[in-house]
This record gives sequence, structure tokens and C-alpha cells, in this order.
Amino acid sequence: MLFTHIGTIVQAHPGTPEKVKGQKLLEIPQLKNAWLRVIDGKIESMGSMDNLPAWEGEEVVDLQGALLMPTWVDCHTHLVFAGSREEEFQWRLQGKGYEQIAAEGGGILNSAKKLQAASEDELYELAVKRMAMLVGFGTGAFEMKSGYGLTTEAELKILRVIRRLKNNFPEIPIKATFMGAHAVPKETNKADYMRLVCEEMIPQIAAEGLADYCDVFCDRGFFTPSEAMQVLMAGKAHGMQPRIHANELGHTGGVDVAIDTKALSADHLEHLNDDEIENLRLSNVMPVFLPGTSFFLGIPYGPAWQLIERDMAFALASDFNPGSCPSGNMNLLASIACTQMKLPVEVVVNATTVNAAYALGLENEVGAIAPGFRANFKTLEPGQTLAAIPYNFGTFKPAKVFVGGKLQQEVFEKVK
Repeated sequence: MLFTHIGTIVQAHPGTPEKVKGQKLLEIPQLKNAWLRVIDGKIESMGSMDNLPAWEGEEVVDLQGALLMPTWVDCHTHLVFAGSREEEFQWRLQGKGYEQIAAEGGGILNSAKKLQAASEDELYELAVKRMAMLVGFGTGAFEMKSGYGLTTEAELKILRVIRRLKNNFPEIPIKATFMGAHAVPKETNKADYMRLVCEEMIPQIAAEGLADYCDVFCDRGFFTPSEAMQVLMAGKAHGMQPRIHANELGHTGGVDVAIDTKALSADHLEHLNDDEIENLRLSNVMPVFLPGTSFFLGIPYGPAWQLIERDMAFALASDFNPGSCPSGNMNLLASIACTQMKLPVEVVVNATTVNAAYALGLENEVGAIAPGFRANFKTLEPGQTLAAIPYNFGTFKPAKVFVGGKLQQEVFEKVK
């Protein structure tokens, strides 16, 4: 397939790009007046329309000057869940906080109760519909976590749903994360639950090859740094690379655990002090900010500009989940990041493509328009610029979305 008369290719690279750091976050490689060739679901080559080779028998798509860019890489989601938590939203409007809602039967334990009652098929059908919607918004790669099970059976159920998504939609890279250490069920104590996570859940999940990563909620009222370390090292011993929920509710030590365990990413980071930022700068851990959660909960936004000033990389992700961010629309996230975190559009695009791919270990597959990469990209309407994405907040949708070189509608026909 040959795409011609592309007005601008955004994130045009000759090969795998490096992490985008500091002031370079304000720049995006672009190729004007271009063509792009796709073969067998991958980008084969690209160039200027002034030097278009004379291929025969190509299916040609004339983009009439439209912009083409990589699909979003959403490196933090809880996409597999059973139902909404609208009642908690009402509680929050009444002034109840995160911990009070949890104490009254809401929060993660509420989601766990609903998920435990749902069948694997029901969860799969819900997840497919959500993923189809989000790919339509322009996302072409996902991380998906467990953590709404809190029993061995239910955690395995979530991860098996994610495996089905991987198998049935090979055009869309999906990374699975085990997060049994998301909360402690009421019917047990933390010590016993820790043993269940480390000695039963992790070995069984590893035996079935269900998880790429292991995560833990290291924060006030959940798991301490020492407990988080224990869980992540148990996961690491079974081949699951660490990730961590860190510093959402305060300076709770999660950043140090991420660095000590050589985690791929440290996510949330709504609270960061100078020492934590410097320690992250000296590590290979990718900081991931979740501005949708800050927006929905009314909590601080991560200090992204402080990282830019220290020549650091960071990623942005949705945190799509039923409690603290019930939207996986990355276009809306871009609007929030621009207006509330005061980030230029270019920074947001770099953080949700190249850097987000690094946060998932997918930097050689997605997040850029480069030879050998998956043909996962989207087009805007002719005349639209990158600024159209955050400007049209809540309403923006790409003109077309391609995953594996196929139109999104073709990939999800089986949903109908």
C-alpha cells in the first residue's frame, strides 16, 4: 500500500529514535510533501513526493495534503474491568476523599467485587468494545494491568482476557502487567495477602506466561516501600520486569523502589521533590505522568517542566480505569496536558509516542514513523495541524486510523 501526497509526516525517523529529553521534547522530526509505503503491516520506506519511485501494482491512498503521525502509545491502563463506579463520583462531589471512599466500600475493592462476579467472556467483550473505541480515537498500542481481581482466580481471569486480546488483535501491541498488589481484600490481612501474591499468584501467572510486567501500588494506605520491594523482586525472579505506581498520594518512597528494582517505569508521580527528580535523572527509569487522573481527582499535576529543565525524558499515559480516570481518550489527555500542565503540543506528542514506547519496551515497534516499524498511524483531516488535537478538546477524532496497515474498522469487524 502506498500513501501519497502526505502534507507532513510527524515523527519521521530513519530508524529507532532515542528517548526524547529536555529541550528536545520541544522538537519533532517532520517530513513534508511525502509518500509512505507499507508492506505486510510494516513501514517499508518513505520519502519526498519529488522522488517518488515508479512502483507497479500498488494500492494508492492519496492523502490530499493531510498530516500523518504515529498512533498514541498508552503505557498505563486498567482497561479490563467489570463496571463503572458512578456512585463514587457522586460521593466525591459531596467532598469525600480517596481514603474515605475506600473506607466506605468504594475504590479498588468495589471494582474487585464487580470483577469477581463477572465471567471471563463478559470481561473480554467489554474490553474489546473499549479497545475498539480507543483505537478509533487514535491509540495503537496499550499496557493493560490486572489488579481488580485480588484473588488468585480473579487475577488470572483478567490476565487471560488480556492474552485473548493479544492473540485476537495481533496488529495492536499489548503488554500485560500483573498488579495483584493493588489493595488488600477486607477478608484478609496484609501479611497473608502478601504471601498469596508472592507465593501463589506470581508463580501461577509465570507458569502460564500471562504477564510481561509486575506492578504494585506503593502509596499511603496501600503498600509500603519494603512491601513493594518484596512484591517486585518476587515478580522479577519469575521473569516479570518491575513497574510501579508511585507518589500519587504523597512522597511515599515509590521512586526509590523503582530505581532500586531497575523498574521500566515509575507512574503517577503527582508528587516529586528535588532529590527524587535527581535520582530519576541518574537512572534508566522512565517517569510517567497521568494528567487525566489529576484532572478527575483534583490532585496536583506532575512537575513535567522541572524534568524538562533537567534534560530528562518522561511519558504521558491515560490511567484509564473506572475509579480515578474513566477515560482512555488520549486526545482529551493531550488537551489536559497542554492546558493544565502548560506543555506545548510537541512535548505532549513526544511523550505519548516515542517516550511512551520506551516505557513499554516497544521502542523498536511503535511510536515513530520509521522503516521496519509497525504501520500503526493515523491521519488528520486536510488542513489540520497538530494543534487541532488539544484545541478540539473532547471532540477530536482522527480522520483515519491504521493498525498493522489495516483500517481500524477492518480490524474490529469481529466486534459487530
